[in-house]
Amino acid sequence: MKNKLIELRSISKSFDGEQVLCSIDLDIHDKEFVTLLGPSGCGKTTTLRIIGGFETPDEGDVIFDGKKINDLPPYQRQVNTVFQKYALFPHLNVYDNVAFGLRLHKVPELEIRERVKEMLQMTGLKGFENRKPATLSGGQQQRVAIARALINRPRVLLLDEPLGALDLKLRKDMQNELKRIQHATGITFIYVTHDQEEALSMSDTVVVMAGGKIQQIGSPTDIYNEPVNAFVADFIGESNIIDGVMLADNQARFSGHTFTCVDGGFAKNEPVDIVVRPEDVDVVPVEKGMLSGTVTSVTFKGDYYEIIVDVCGFKWMIETSDYVAPETKIGLFVEPDAIHVMKKSEYSGMFGDYSTFSEEMDHLSDPEVETEVEEDAE
Repeated sequence: MKNKLIELRSISKSFDGEQVLCSIDLDIHDKEFVTLLGPSGCGKTTTLRIIGGFETPDEGDVIFDGKKINDLPPYQRQVNTVFQKYALFPHLNVYDNVAFGLRLHKVPELEIRERVKEMLQMTGLKGFENRKPATLSGGQQQRVAIARALINRPRVLLLDEPLGALDLKLRKDMQNELKRIQHATGITFIYVTHDQEEALSMSDTVVVMAGGKIQQIGSPTDIYNEPVNAFVADFIGESNIIDGVMLADNQARFSGHTFTCVDGGFAKNEPVDIVVRPEDVDVVPVEKGMLSGTVTSVTFKGDYYEIIVDVCGFKWMIETSDYVAPETKIGLFVEPDAIHVMKKSEYSGMFGDYSTFSEEMDHLSDPEVETEVEEDAE
């Protein structure tokens, strides 16, 4: 196990009487790529700002490499930050933007030249030395911001939604680039995003947050395959989340049928939340199905069809490579290891039925809503 580099202990923070962080505990290890993931207003940006020294916690301690640093100002922390708005100096060229921090620290010009050259090479900016920021693309500007942050050789790089302004293809390219840079430098990256796919594809560790609390900490595969509650199951990918009962170990009843599953350790007849991922449901003829229902909508997604199926009034989402026409009656077959059982939580009953799916999507596609809300809330 790598050394603990940052420890957050019982951190709480309120703004104008509204609690944004509620007694959170978090360990971040040396050379780790950690992503703070959650919806707008969940407290992830505030957590990042507390680590960076831009906010002071109302309660709790920030410990860096074994030392409490609550009152240490940002410029004295071994931490640099890359913001969504890159804040490059428009009057300076790429070389001078990247060299700025070293010149501030009176580093000899010969060493500056070597380190700037190394950073431009690493971030794919060789040959751009004399360009001004206004002549660069969004992705290139972002690379300049990263090079400028890394050249001071911080122990930790904080990244606050740094890919938010980029288009989808460039975002994907930069995700790979950031992971490569993190591996190459061995610097601890702490990354804030509300994009689940981004978190899963880049991180060693994902910290899922909601309502000012940490809901779950784990590897991307753990978070996806073993969500601890209905919020995490719904937020990380799509999930069918159904009320169920654990009759006994390895035996769950939901949707009017008793299923064999691989989970145990619940009380006999304990009410639970059942998670079944859309890609884990097999479409079969009605007579071969454990459940049956009527297809209410079909959406072509490129490499699969997303179909919504009404099963006794509950709308299931299924992802399948085979086209199924609306109004078709189908059977659903679910393998034991595709059923994940979770304890009831404050989020039970809030997610997982796709009866309002199209309305949700309309709301979520509202441009700029998310960023503005988060800035207000945090």
